[in-house]
Amino acid sequence: MSFIHLIGFGLKVGHLLLMLCYSFLTVISLNSFINDSQMKPNKSRKIWVKFLEIFSSKTSKIHHYYQYIGSAKFRKTWWRKLLILWIAFGTILALWIFWYLRSEALEKRKETLANMCDERARMLQDQFNVSMNHVQAMSILISTFHHGKNPSAIDQETFAKYTERTAFERPLTSGVAYAVRVLDSEREQFEKQQGWTIKKMTPVNKDKYNPEELEPSPVQPEYAPVIFAQDTVAHVISLDMLTGKEDRENVLRARALGKGVLTAPLALIKSNRLGVILTFAVYKRDLPPNATPEERIEATDGYLGGVFDIESLVEKLLQQLASKQTIYVNVFDTTNISNPISMYGIDVLDTGLQHISPLNFGDPSRKHEMRCRFKQKQPWQILAISASFGIFVITLLVGHIFHATVNRITKVEDDYKKMLDLKKRAEEADVAKSEFLANVSHEIRTPMTGVLGMLDTLMDTNLDVTQQDHVRIAQASGKALVSLINAVLDKAKIESGTIELEAVRFNLWEILDDLAAYISAKVPETLIGDPGRFRQIITNLVGNSMKFTKKGHIFVTVHLLEEVMKSIDAEPEPSSNDTLSGLPVADRNRSWEGFRPAGQIVCPPESITLIISVEDTGVGIPLDAQPRIFTPYMQVGPSIYHGGTGIGLSISKYLVNLMNGEIGFDSVPQIGSTFTFTAVFSNPNEQQINGQSMSEFCNMQAVVVDPRPIRAEVSRCHIQQLGMHVEIVSSLTSMLTMLTNGSQTVHFVLIEEEVWDQDLSNSVEFSYKLRNLNQEISPKLFLLSNSISNGPHQNNKPTVITKPLRISMLAASLQRAMGDNKSNSSNGEVPKLSLSKLLIGRKILVVDDNNVNLLVAAGALKKYGADVVCADNGRKAIALLKPPHLFDACFMDIQMPEMDGFEATKKIREIEHSVNFRIKNGSLSLQDYADISNWHVPILAMTADVIQATHERCLRSGMDGYVSKPFEANQLYQEVSRFFL
Repeated sequence: MSFIHLIGFGLKVGHLLLMLCYSFLTVISLNSFINDSQMKPNKSRKIWVKFLEIFSSKTSKIHHYYQYIGSAKFRKTWWRKLLILWIAFGTILALWIFWYLRSEALEKRKETLANMCDERARMLQDQFNVSMNHVQAMSILISTFHHGKNPSAIDQETFAKYTERTAFERPLTSGVAYAVRVLDSEREQFEKQQGWTIKKMTPVNKDKYNPEELEPSPVQPEYAPVIFAQDTVAHVISLDMLTGKEDRENVLRARALGKGVLTAPLALIKSNRLGVILTFAVYKRDLPPNATPEERIEATDGYLGGVFDIESLVEKLLQQLASKQTIYVNVFDTTNISNPISMYGIDVLDTGLQHISPLNFGDPSRKHEMRCRFKQKQPWQILAISASFGIFVITLLVGHIFHATVNRITKVEDDYKKMLDLKKRAEEADVAKSEFLANVSHEIRTPMTGVLGMLDTLMDTNLDVTQQDHVRIAQASGKALVSLINAVLDKAKIESGTIELEAVRFNLWEILDDLAAYISAKVPETLIGDPGRFRQIITNLVGNSMKFTKKGHIFVTVHLLEEVMKSIDAEPEPSSNDTLSGLPVADRNRSWEGFRPAGQIVCPPESITLIISVEDTGVGIPLDAQPRIFTPYMQVGPSIYHGGTGIGLSISKYLVNLMNGEIGFDSVPQIGSTFTFTAVFSNPNEQQINGQSMSEFCNMQAVVVDPRPIRAEVSRCHIQQLGMHVEIVSSLTSMLTMLTNGSQTVHFVLIEEEVWDQDLSNSVEFSYKLRNLNQEISPKLFLLSNSISNGPHQNNKPTVITKPLRISMLAASLQRAMGDNKSNSSNGEVPKLSLSKLLIGRKILVVDDNNVNLLVAAGALKKYGADVVCADNGRKAIALLKPPHLFDACFMDIQMPEMDGFEATKKIREIEHSVNFRIKNGSLSLQDYADISNWHVPILAMTADVIQATHERCLRSGMDGYVSKPFEANQLYQEVSRFFL
C-alpha cells in the first residue's frame, strides 16, 4: 500500500513541475500572441501553438494517470502482475544464490585438493633429491677410495656397513649397489680375482630366487658386474647390469651424460615390486664440464645405482601426513604421454575433482607426475541449498504478505474513513467533555463560593460557641466538597493529558508552614517549580495519614536527595524511642528502595532533587492491598474505610512523575505507613539561608526542654526560622543548671508538656526558681502541647503553644509574651491588620456576572477597608477602567456572558497601551490623565474554574495574577502585596 502511494506521490510531484513549466510557457506564448496579433500567421507560430496543445494534452493525461495509480481499479488490475514478477525474481535470485554458493564451495574444494596434492608432491620430490644427491656423493667416494687407492680402501663389508649407517640420508632408497666396468679381455682375470662368475640378469619370483642358478653373462665387449651392494640388495652382486634392458639403457646414458639418470618403472629383482633405478657414472679422473660423450665413456670406471621401491617409499611418505586417508594419491611416469606408467596407487572410481602436481626427479629425459583425488564425492551443499530455499520461502512469504496487503487495502481504506469519522466524533465528544467539566466545575464551585464566602462573613459576626462550631463544620464540609471536585477534575485532566506544571519562584517554608513540616537546613528556601502541585502531593499524603491515624504522630520531612543517600549507611535502625511520638514507625529507608540511584536521574545542572517523607503511626495498609495502592479508585478495604474517592494517591503518583521524581512507600499493619517521593526543582542560585530574621527575635536565645531527640530537633527547626539561637536540653534539672551557671542570656524557655507533667511539684518549683533568677531579663516560659487541655492543673501551667508549630502562630505567641499585641494571628493565618493596612482606602473594581459572588467578594474586600465598586460584565469593566480612572486594582471573573474576563482584559490592555503611546508622543496631555504617564491597573482573575484558569493563560491575556473564590486571606495578601507594598 505504501509503495503504491509512494509512486503516486512521485507522479504528483512530477505533474506539479510539468504544470509549472506549462504555465511559464503559456505566459511567454501570450506575450508573443499579443505582440503578433496584427501580423499575418506564419509557420513558426503554428508550430508553437501545436506544441502547446500537445504539451497541455500530455500533462492532462499524466494528471489522470497518477490519479488512476492510487485508485482501487489500478490495484485490482496490476497486483497479480506485480506478484508474478516478484515470485519470478525471487526464484531467479534463489537459483543464482545456489549456483554462487555451490561454485564457491567447489572452488574451495579444488583449492584444498591442490594444496594437499602439491604438499605431497613437494615432499616426495625433496626427499628424492636428497637421496639422489647422497648417491652422487657416494659415486665420488668410490672414485676416490676404490679406484684412486691401490690397493682399494673399500671392500664389500666396508661398503655394506657404510651404506647401512648412512641410509637415513637417503630416505627414499631401498638399496645402493656399485657395478665396475669390465672389458671382455679382463673378464677371466676379474672372475678369478672375485671368485665368482659374472651372471646374467634374469627376473625371477622372490620365493624362487637363487643366485647360483643364474646363467653366466653372455660374451660381449664389456660387462658391468655388481661388486659392492647394500645388504638390502646384496642379491644383485655378480649380476651384469648390461644384460638387463632398462639397466643397460640407464648405464649407457649415465656415462655419456655425466648425470644421474632414471630407468622407466620396472619389476625389481627378487622382490618383483615396481621401482626405478638411479644411476651415476664413476670416472677415473676429473673431467671438464664440456667433455664429449666419447671422453666420458673412455674415462668410465663403473656405475653406482640407487634402487627406489616406489610403492613402499610413497606409502611411508603418506604415513607421515595426518590426512593421508582423505585423498587417493597416484604417481605416474608420463615420459610416454600416450601410455603413462603407474608407479604407485590403485585404480579408483571417478570421485569428481582431480589435481595433477608435476614431479622433477632430476632426469630431464623422464617425466613424472602425481595425481590426487578425494576419496569421497563432494557432499551436498547444505548452505547453498538452505540459503536458496530460504530465499525462495521468503519470496513466497513476501508475496503472500503483498497479496494479503493488497487484498486488505480496500477494507483498510474503508476502515480508515470510518476511523476518521469516529475520530472526529471522539474529538467533538472530548471537546464537549472538557466544556462539560469546565461548566460543571464553574457551576458547582460558583454556589460553593457563595456558601463559603457567606460562612466566612458569618464568622466575623457575634456568634456563641455552639454557633461557631456549626459554622466551622459547614466550612469544613464545603471545603471537603471543593477538594473532591478538584480531585475528580484533576483525574479527568490526567486522563486527557492536559496537566502542565508551572515554573514560578516560591518560598518553600511559606507553602509548607501550615503543614508543620521539618525542612532540612541544607534545602534552599527559594525554589523554581509548581508550588501548587507540590503542595497538593503532600496534602494528599497527609490527608490519607490523618484518615487512618488515631494516635501518635504524622511527620513530614524535606531533605536534599544527596543528603539522605549519604546518611543511609550510617543511620541506625529506628527505635520507638527515637520517633516523634515515641511509637514505632515503618522503616522509611524501605520506602525508597525501588528508586533510581541519584547518578541515573538526568536533570539540568542547576536543578536540585528533594526527597519528602510523610510518616504516620496509623493502622497501616493490609499486605494484600499494598500492590495496588496507587491504582485509581482503590480502597484498602471496608474494615478500615474512612471515606474518600481513592484517586488521591494515583493523582499524586502522576504529579510526581511530571516532576521527574519517584514515589514509594513502606507500611506495616497496626504500626503505620511511610510514603516517600522525590521531586526535581530549579535552583535560583540565591545564597539564602533558611530562616526569617524577624527583627524582634533576631539573635535572641531560646532553649527547648525535650528528652526525645527528633521531636526536639523539629521544634528547634521551626524556632530558628524566627532568627533565634536554639539550644536543646533533656530535663528541667539540666535547664536550671544551664541558667544558673551559663553566661548567656536566655529569652525563652519552651518545655515539652510531657516533661512538665512527669512531676508537677518539680515543674512548679522550676517555674518559681525561673522567676526568681538573679538576671536582668527573666526568661519567658512556654509549654509545647499537642492540644489545649482543660485539666485540673491548667491554672498552674505556663503559656501553651499548640503543636504542630507554625511560624506565624509561634511568632504571635512570643510577641504576646513580650508585650507586643500588634499581631493577633493564629493557626498560620495572615494577620487581618496586615491586609487592612494594604487595602484600606484602596478603590477596587470587582467584576462578576453572579450577584452572590459580587456580594461575597465585595464583602471580603470591604472587611479589610477597601472601597469596592461592582460591575456585572466585561463591557462595563472596560468602560470603568478606561483612563483616566481612580481604581487601584480590579478583581475580574473569567467566565462571563457577552465578554469573558480574558477578552475584557485584552481590551483594557490595548486601551492602556494606546493611551500610554499617545501620552509619550505628546498627542495627549499628561495633565488630562492625572499626571500618570504609564497606565496599568493591576487585574487579578477571580476563578472557580480549576481547568481553564491556569497561571499561564492569565498572564497571556494580560492579567497580573489570579485568586481563588472564595478569597483566602493568605493568597489575597500574597497577590495584593505585589502591588500595594
